[in-house]
Amino acid sequence: MLFLALHGGTGEDGTLQTLLELVGIPYTGSGPLGSAMAMDKDVSKRLFRQAGVPTADWLMAPAQVAEVEHRLGWPVVVKPSKQGSTVGLTLVRRAQDFAAAVEEAFQFDDEVMIEAFVPGRELTVGILGEVALAVGEIIPRHEIFDYECKYTPGMSEEIFPADLPAEVTERCQALGVLAHRALKLGGYSRADFRLTPSGELVCLEVNTLPGVTATSLLPQSGRAVGIDFPELCELICRAAIGSRKGKQV
Repeated sequence: MLFLALHGGTGEDGTLQTLLELVGIPYTGSGPLGSAMAMDKDVSKRLFRQAGVPTADWLMAPAQVAEVEHRLGWPVVVKPSKQGSTVGLTLVRRAQDFAAAVEEAFQFDDEVMIEAFVPGRELTVGILGEVALAVGEIIPRHEIFDYECKYTPGMSEEIFPADLPAEVTERCQALGVLAHRALKLGGYSRADFRLTPSGELVCLEVNTLPGVTATSLLPQSGRAVGIDFPELCELICRAAIGSRKGKQV
C-alpha cells in the first residue's frame, strides 16, 4: 500500500490514483473521481451548491470587467481553477488590476476562476472517514491565507480547537462532512471555510490530500479530539486497506 502525501498537479487530481487503480495497488485517500472533482474548483462548487453547502459566487474566465463588477463586485479572488496552495492567486480590488490577475492565473492552468471575496475568519476542519474532527482557526498575517502565510514560519497562527460558539462548530463540522460526501471522497480530507461577520459559513474548498506532517492542519485537527499523529496515520492506512483493497472507494 502507498501512503500518498503529494499536493497539487498529477499527484492530487486523480491521475496518480488512476494509475494505481490500473495496477491494483491500494493507496490512501480518495479515488480518481473524487480527486478530480475536488481539484476542479468549478466542478466542486457546483456540487457544493447541489448538496446545500454554501459557497461564494463565481464566474469562469473569460469574463468582462463589467460582468464581474455587476455579478460579483469588488474585491474578487482570481485563481487557477485546478491548482492548490493558492498558487497563481490574486486578490483584485480594482477593475484596472483584473486583466493582469487573469493573465497571471492562466500561467498555471487552462481554466481560471473569478470568485467573490468572502471576508471573515478562516476556519478548517479535518474529516476522517465520514467523521468530522476538531474545527480550527487560521489567523494569517495577510488578508488571505496565501502561499507565504501557509509555508513561512511565523506568518500565521493556528488555533485548535477554534474559539467558537458550539452551534457554529457543529455547523462547520456538518458542512465539512456534507462537502466530503458531495465530492465522493474517501479516507480523509480537510474542508476550509470562511465565517463571515454576519455568522455565515462559506466553504472555500476541500483538500483531498491535506498535509500530514506532525504540525500540519489535519493532524492538529485530530490531536484536538484525542487522536495523536501516529494513531492518525494508522487510521488512514487501515481505512485504505480495509475499504479499497485495490478498488476505487
